[in-house]
Amino acid sequence: MCIRDRYHSHPGFGCWLSGVDINTQQGFEVLNNRSVAVVVDPIQSVRGKVVIDAFRLINPQIAMFGKEPRQTTSNVGNIQKPTLVSLVRGLNRHYYNLVINNRKNDLEQKMLMNLQKAKWSEGFQLKNFEDHSKKNAKVLEEMTGLTAEYNKWIQAEMQKSKKEMVVSTVGKINPALRLGQHIEETMTANITQCLGTMLDSLIFQSQYNICLLYTSPSPRDLSTSRMPSSA
Repeated sequence: MCIRDRYHSHPGFGCWLSGVDINTQQGFEVLNNRSVAVVVDPIQSVRGKVVIDAFRLINPQIAMFGKEPRQTTSNVGNIQKPTLVSLVRGLNRHYYNLVINNRKNDLEQKMLMNLQKAKWSEGFQLKNFEDHSKKNAKVLEEMTGLTAEYNKWIQAEMQKSKKEMVVSTVGKINPALRLGQHIEETMTANITQCLGTMLDSLIFQSQYNICLLYTSPSPRDLSTSRMPSSA
């Protein structure tokens, strides 16, 4: 048996080779110089898109002469665009990527579309009350600061022309938009928390009543227990 390729996952980190992966790949390429390292990111693979890439190591002797490490260059235009993280991690310096593609049938495509998809029941999951309270206090503090910034924004808007206002606000955070976003997120989180608390209270009360119904003695048992015992 000859091991040609190996694959592993980087959940949420993107596709690149770490120092440990490079050392492992060196061992595989010693056994088979055509060995390929495949990396897949299941967390970033959403909406039917598979985040996957294939790599091979760059021979240091070839790198010294500045030669192209790939055996052919006809498919270079089809190579995935490298990310900043992969370039920082040594892409095109210690290893290079290859053209890779995948095929999916209808069932696999449907499975990928449902991957990481939020369920309707997750909206009723209660958060820790102490953490929820701290988050509300932090958001309200940020909203207070945004309100003051928005007041300054309005005063500046009254004193400047429309063109001057556009130029002066380039690259700055719009406090009105941020305020609206905070208000919507805070109201949604608090309404969900209140509804979840009410539902949990009703469920707990119903379960408690059922337990009382099954554990409390019946009237017949009470009348029997009160009858005097015969001598």
